Amino acid sequence: MDDNEIIKLFFARDQQAIQAAARQYGAYCASIAQRILGDQGAAEECVNDTWLKCWQSIPPQRPRSLKSFAGRIVRNLALSAHRESTARKRGGGQVQLALDELSEVVSGGDTPEGALDRQAFLTALDGFLAALPERNRNLFLRRYWYLDSVDALAKRFSMSRTQVTTTLHRLRQRLRVHLQQEGFEL
Repeated sequence: MDDNEIIKLFFARDQQAIQAAARQYGAYCASIAQRILGDQGAAEECVNDTWLKCWQSIPPQRPRSLKSFAGRIVRNLALSAHRESTARKRGGGQVQLALDELSEVVSGGDTPEGALDRQAFLTALDGFLAALPERNRNLFLRRYWYLDSVDALAKRFSMSRTQVTTTLHRLRQRLRVHLQQEGFEL
């Protein structure tokens, strides 16, 4: 069953939509949640919550890609669960490291002004990513979207750990310059 058929089921309020979405993208969502949380039970809970959020969001939203839509939801749920968990026990881990690295360039604080600039920021970020060579774009996304560890990236891209950290540092610096050129104060 393809995305359009599954989305039609959501719009028809047919509960088969949840089962079809889970069959199609359950493993994908579970891998995202597992990577962020490192806990099978918490990851399963996030994935289940993802299907509920999809049910509540479709309609009125009509995602172009159900995979991306569900992936974004599960990632946000897992990050929220991770923040809640680390607030209780203040552990470190790969998720916090990746988020700390990126916070050097982009703050996570929400202000009213920041909310107004969100779309402009996303457009600038898309432009930055589109201009990168494929390998660097994939490296950046694997680290800061999928939250892969530096060691996992080194293995995936056949690079040394030092090469990965240096490349990521340079990409963050380039992102900073790009955002400043787009008029963002960092």
